Amino acid sequence: MQKRELGKSGLTVSAIGLGCMGLSFGLGPPTEKAEGIKLIRAAVEQGVTFFDTAEVYGPYINEEVVGEALEPFRRDVVIATKFGFDIGKPGPALNSRPENIRAVAEASLGRLRTDVIDLFYQHRVDLDVPIEDVAGAVKDLIAEGKVKHFGLSEAGVKTIRRAHAVQPVAALQSEYSLWWREPEAEIIPTLEELGIGFVPFSPLGKGFLTGAINETTSFDPSDFRNQVPRLAPEARKANLAFVDLLGRIAQTKSSTPAQIALAWLLAQKPWIVPIPGTTKLHRLTENLGAAKLQLSEQELKDIDEALSAVPVEGDRYPEHFKKLVGR
Repeated sequence: MQKRELGKSGLTVSAIGLGCMGLSFGLGPPTEKAEGIKLIRAAVEQGVTFFDTAEVYGPYINEEVVGEALEPFRRDVVIATKFGFDIGKPGPALNSRPENIRAVAEASLGRLRTDVIDLFYQHRVDLDVPIEDVAGAVKDLIAEGKVKHFGLSEAGVKTIRRAHAVQPVAALQSEYSLWWREPEAEIIPTLEELGIGFVPFSPLGKGFLTGAINETTSFDPSDFRNQVPRLAPEARKANLAFVDLLGRIAQTKSSTPAQIALAWLLAQKPWIVPIPGTTKLHRLTENLGAAKLQLSEQELKDIDEALSAVPVEGDRYPEHFKKLVGR
């Protein structure tokens, strides 16, 4: 597996990471712990060194699975986790007060079976706490050796700049894919200017870009995709034209739609590291195969032109989550 540096942070990781959320949260019933550990360790065997989790995934149990799975390989991998949600309150409720950041860090260290968090993200921007206070709290944890790098998730440009002035931001994690290209307008130019890495989550459109979901697919009642307007049955029916076209492009490269979508992301900037998630070993292997897929400048241009002509139906988030994005 090739390696990439996240911006100018000095943090080097595998070109494709693993988003671990779906093993415990958001995609229906949690995966059996033993199976989750097996999948994470299979990722290590295939060269993945970058693993993403958060206290809110479960809550808590995802960090426990990741911690147990990676304990034998701890010196060879990078673990990212997150603070910022007020767990237990009706949500989504936020809490990025410095005392809570410290409490979350201490608890996460225990669940992750480690003495340091490699990358500690603010999960969502909390308007009740100045971002300078948030950055300062993480800066203190870095000085104490409990955290190595500071990250933000779904933050807007002004917040990124203000945080970076207090404590350098190593990476921004936000949604970015062939299906959601809004970050290209302001976010990506700002990250490039400041030397911040970009970690796209949902690089496969919450599974839709794999081609495995159609208008008749039924999600488990606990699957968060039931709330996503873009994945409502009628929207899915309309959006299949996008996936069908992606599939035809994949055939020309003897690859899969998922591999084209991930290879396209990797080709955008050398400091972009997508973190596709999966609960299936064969999908893990498929996703990681994208790191070997080279797309020429002409092929990238052809992909952009073809897919830009296909309208996408629906928002990526329901209203209550949209309010937490880009702040």
